[in-house]
Amino acid sequence: MNLKTLLEKKNMSMYRLSQLSGVPRTTVIDICSGKSSIEGCNAITVYRLSQALGCKMEDLMKTATAKYDRRTGLPKDKSYLEKGLPPYLEKSLNAMKRSWKIEDSGKPDIHWDVHWCELYADINSAENEQSISKKQADYLRCKYLKTEKNND
Repeated sequence: MNLKTLLEKKNMSMYRLSQLSGVPRTTVIDICSGKSSIEGCNAITVYRLSQALGCKMEDLMKTATAKYDRRTGLPKDKSYLEKGLPPYLEKSLNAMKRSWKIEDSGKPDIHWDVHWCELYADINSAENEQSISKKQADYLRCKYLKTEKNND
């Protein structure tokens, strides 16, 4: 359940929640639309919203926990592991994405093996230079090179 669903259950508008809580209307709208997340709010904002909704802060925070792994606390969407990559790795990653798109459409890409090798080398290089973490390297290998994670 998200904040928008909770508002619908309580038959309350975003505008009314803003009035009752003292939280800016734009903040409430951003949270309900998914542009911002409740996890990104400070404790005062979460407290004010929970008071206006008549629930505990913890209950309000649970509205967003479906996006996170309960065991690790990390986002289930692992795309954050693609952030902050060195430019040379971004370049070879984009080339591999284009190549996979061609291959997945059923057409052969005569440069697929070149892009695969370049990306493999760039991931290894970035990991060895410590420009990316082992976790990022493993994620990129699995997702874009379609290899299995090495559990050494």
